[in-house]
Amino acid sequence: MCAFSSAVLAVTVLLLSSIHANAVVELKNHDKKCDLYDGSWVFDKSYPLYDVEKCPLILQQFNCMRNGRPDRRYQKYRWQPKNCNLPRWDGREFGKRVRGKRIMFVGDSISMNQWESLGCMIRAAYPRAPYSSARSGLLSTILFPKLNITLIYMRNAYIVDIATQKAAKVLKLNSVAASAKQWLHTDILIFNTWHWWLHTGNKQPWDVIEDGKVMRKDMDRLKAYERALRTWTRWIDKRVDTNKINIFFQGVSPDHWNASSWGTTTDGQRCWGRERPLKQAAVEGGGTDEADIILKKVLRGMKKPVQHLGFGPFPQTGHATTCSPSSRILGTAHWCLPGVPDTWNQLLYATLLTL
Repeated sequence: MCAFSSAVLAVTVLLLSSIHANAVVELKNHDKKCDLYDGSWVFDKSYPLYDVEKCPLILQQFNCMRNGRPDRRYQKYRWQPKNCNLPRWDGREFGKRVRGKRIMFVGDSISMNQWESLGCMIRAAYPRAPYSSARSGLLSTILFPKLNITLIYMRNAYIVDIATQKAAKVLKLNSVAASAKQWLHTDILIFNTWHWWLHTGNKQPWDVIEDGKVMRKDMDRLKAYERALRTWTRWIDKRVDTNKINIFFQGVSPDHWNASSWGTTTDGQRCWGRERPLKQAAVEGGGTDEADIILKKVLRGMKKPVQHLGFGPFPQTGHATTCSPSSRILGTAHWCLPGVPDTWNQLLYATLLTL
């Protein structure tokens, strides 16, 4: 009986190893026309990748089921590239590849969205592994001590620094020095910034902008965004050894704030009953398209390799709204978990398989 069990185990291990090896070969040898980031959403009964009720790492704002969303169909969609396949998520294999590593997400709450998602994806693969979570200032940490994996979220919505000078909060477009002290002590960095560049008035956390040697009360936000990105790229190109630290940029996430912009009636601003993604890209609005163009242009000009995790179109069904029949609000920038952030992590995993 023991011999039989051992044989079954050996065959299983060989099969899983073969599947993993095939995934790596497919990624390394696929046709150059294959773009993992160009595709569509397909229904998959085997999804989601984890059970939201079994992951205590998810904050209330991302737990759509707990917030009253009645449907689960939105959890059953996965990203399918047009001309190739995205490797199926293997949490155990991912755990092996990042053992002993520190993974840091830097950005706004969309980064936190992805950080929590990755924590749940790892926990689903190692349900009995102990973990701890803690917050200190702008840093939040999920630690899996026996796996020797550390996930860190650094709250920095603009990537560049905000400093207090003469009782004023200054957005410094030419400096990342304050935050960057932490960045060099990691193994994998995933950056994100955009949505806070649109905040004005009482919603913006700064009083003035320092643009080089010029102090401005305000300026064109897209120009400010680009200058901040270029400050970040100069720091990466000058200071980061990409043989030791892998750099990723999450991309620009839409908010689909107005349902009428993608062809519904005004009553369609409710998320109630919206279970299927649009078959083609929605109108994102809010400067998202322009921001994405700027980001891609800036990344193309870098000397050091940075993997852009941007894909699309995004499903308008996946936002973390309070879903109820009386809800009049469709979108925020955040995503339900399980959901879109899981795909960012699958793309992260797919890239790590090729390294």
